[in-house]
Amino acid sequence: MKNLVAFLAAVMLLAGGTSARAELVDKVAAVVNRDVIPLSEVQQRAAPELQRVNSEIDPHKRAEARAQLMKTALDTLIGEKLMESEVQQLGITTTEAEVDELVQDVLKQNNVSDMSQFEQLLKNEGFTLAGYKDMLRKRVVRDKLLRMKVGPKVKVTEEDLKAAYTQYTRLETEDVEVHARHILVQVDAKATPEQVAAAKQKAEGIAQEARRPGMDFSALARARSEGPSASDGGDLGYFKRGVMVPAFEKAAFNLKEGEVSEPIRTNFGWHILKVEERRNIAVASFEEMKPKLESKLLNEKTEKFLDQYVQELRSKANVEVKM
Repeated sequence: MKNLVAFLAAVMLLAGGTSARAELVDKVAAVVNRDVIPLSEVQQRAAPELQRVNSEIDPHKRAEARAQLMKTALDTLIGEKLMESEVQQLGITTTEAEVDELVQDVLKQNNVSDMSQFEQLLKNEGFTLAGYKDMLRKRVVRDKLLRMKVGPKVKVTEEDLKAAYTQYTRLETEDVEVHARHILVQVDAKATPEQVAAAKQKAEGIAQEARRPGMDFSALARARSEGPSASDGGDLGYFKRGVMVPAFEKAAFNLKEGEVSEPIRTNFGWHILKVEERRNIAVASFEEMKPKLESKLLNEKTEKFLDQYVQELRSKANVEVKM
């Protein structure tokens, strides 16, 4: 499930869209050439992070954090509009087979074999399968554009890899990984505050039950969890830092072996987490890590040149920010 969370987040950052409400002047966030970005679309893009801010950030700092998130979301949408225009001018297209292949990759990565289960996961995030595929189409053509415009500039040298490996070994020898299980109480993406509070109360009751002496957490997860890992007793396996969403990771690495967390909020709902085991991380050799480090550095350099490319497009476009 963690891969799906990350993938959905990535797709949401690449998603575009329009709204009939964009015609209302007071709802326009920006105009990019002749394309309108409605305020509602910016709010929708920022919604997952805004929820995190509301639950995790000090109340005195929330206004500033929300404003920054809205600005980041708007900048992302402006970049997408600019790239969409480039895609159209260059005649870049995709096929249904390419989109279907990408969907199958997501299913495979997350051990989801049932399409109805996948559609339910999408529904929890506020997507339909048709809408999700439409976003994937936009992602595919943008990826093709970036390979054409940014790809030739991205290079990773052997010196880059060795420096990254030195940093990796320094960090890994000081860290641990945890084996955890969780129980999920689902919350719909469009849930009201009252529904969110009711789900939290239910999760708090399950957490208390999980802490009872002799309670088998895996059996409780099979009986009470509403997530796809319920059949496996909520087993998440071993994971390192930087894999799970921040709130989930913070709880996991602060718990001792055998401890059960308070309910943790993510985009999927409320989670009750139990850490089964903590262990030191065995440092992999340079040759073992080389493919992963190369992929990481390529992504980082791609992001850098992508930002530069978007800024170039923006400098040539007529962008009017109204938000």
